[in-house]
Amino acid sequence: MKLLLENQETERLRFRKLKKEDFAIWKELFEDEITSRHLGMDHLNTADERCKNWFELTFNRYEKELGGQNVLIDKKTNNIVGQSGLLVRDLNGETEIEVAYSILPQYRKLGYAIEAAVKCMDFAFEKKIVNQLYSIIHVENNDSKKVALRMGMEKVNTSLYGNIQADFFKINREDWEINRCFKETSKINIKNNEL
Repeated sequence: MKLLLENQETERLRFRKLKKEDFAIWKELFEDEITSRHLGMDHLNTADERCKNWFELTFNRYEKELGGQNVLIDKKTNNIVGQSGLLVRDLNGETEIEVAYSILPQYRKLGYAIEAAVKCMDFAFEKKIVNQLYSIIHVENNDSKKVALRMGMEKVNTSLYGNIQADFFKINREDWEINRCFKETSKINIKNNEL
């Protein structure tokens, strides 16, 4: 199952695998205590330890073909703005796929998370990888929950996942197809001044 979006692109973003050389840039994410808590990394004491753990988890996913976060590169500036990807998860004994996204603080609220997450979702459904997708989001992470809702996901439950209390969001292929059809029809109608 090919879950990495390596070399995929959106209007503004290019996807590539995480590299060891990205460490210093990505460590910035874990200097923020709130973000570290949202990602379940606050049990580690320093940004260095958190980032090291993140890299180990990511490279382990790559090696075992369990998906993983892709680095997001702004095509215009060539800057790393975040990470997003498809992750294999065990949810109540079932193997499921999660759409995950994390944006560096200075690039938040610019639409990168929704752009990347929608690309991951479209990739998974277009390639017929799965029939449903999840996003597992810390209960206090309202910005990420807004992204999940904008993707067309709906909240299905709240429970403990690992060491975090999380809201679980889900979308199935049928709802994705309906949403996609509606968006395409809206674009055509707007273009033809029908709305």
